[in-house]
Amino acid sequence: MELLVLAGIARKALDQLLRNPYRTIEIRSAKNVVVIQSLRPGERVFLTYETSQDITHGTEGMIAEILKIERMEQRIPWEESDEREQTVCRVQLKLKGLGKVIEISKDGEITKAKVREMFPHEMVMG
Repeated sequence: MELLVLAGIARKALDQLLRNPYRTIEIRSAKNVVVIQSLRPGERVFLTYETSQDITHGTEGMIAEILKIERMEQRIPWEESDEREQTVCRVQLKLKGLGKVIEISKDGEITKAKVREMFPHEMVMG
């Protein structure tokens, strides 16, 4: 199956999704916000710890269904940034399975991956 990729997701968030198949995560990375804005509830997405530059054939991650997307603007204290706002997306996910990239492609800022579903015993732990 071909899925859009959310890259650079914290290991803690992925571990929590693995333990509890329903999880809401906050997306702040500009690349990942663009991906989220391309998705709708009911669609699936591939989440991985790897950064978008490091995703290759064999990269492992999780396949999740989008349940809800909430987009908001947050103000940034002027001391911390040259910008005053940042876009944040809260995404409610339902874990559908584990996956491994078999082919990767880019469409502008969006990374797409052909993903093969995996069995839990195939996932490399570490």
